[in-house]
Amino acid sequence: MKQMSVRQQIQETNGVYFITFTCVRWLPLFEMVNGYDAVYKWFDYLKQQGHHIAGYVIMPNHLHALIAFCETPTPINTIIANGKRFIAYELVKRLKDQNRGDILEQMRGWVNKTDQLKKQKHEVFEPSFDRKECFSLKFLKQKADYIHQNPRKAGLIILPEDYEHSSARYYYTGIQGVYPVITYMELQDIDLTAMR
Repeated sequence: MKQMSVRQQIQETNGVYFITFTCVRWLPLFEMVNGYDAVYKWFDYLKQQGHHIAGYVIMPNHLHALIAFCETPTPINTIIANGKRFIAYELVKRLKDQNRGDILEQMRGWVNKTDQLKKQKHEVFEPSFDRKECFSLKFLKQKADYIHQNPRKAGLIILPEDYEHSSARYYYTGIQGVYPVITYMELQDIDLTAMR
């Protein structure tokens, strides 16, 4: 099921969102350069700003995350766009370090004219991101299950908790995985409307 890409501004200044962004043309860039830690650094930054990571999976070519944004003066779209930019710089740096000129050349050719005028050199991610605001526990559970089943459905593992770059281990076993998260149930005790 393909979700609609969104370019419109998220008007809310807090809330829990299911976020997806995809590597350009579905290239497996995270896997290619072992760039998973770039996402974890972005998660660290979000936590420092008072936000919460309630679930994630980093697939070879895309990311799904459940992010609880506390009250913020910075638009949520901007926070996500800045995260994509930060991760993109790191992935490009690693491609250069690996002498992957072939991939970099392709990514250079995919930059549209408008972004070329803004001095963008490589198209790393698809331009927009998918998002769904999570209003209910039922919807949060549905999205958490979707995230955690993603690697199994892709044939990468048999048990969801065995996929290293996912919060499934914590959800299914209670043991934190590579990156510590809180569950969507734990979010019930957090006031997201409070400014951090």
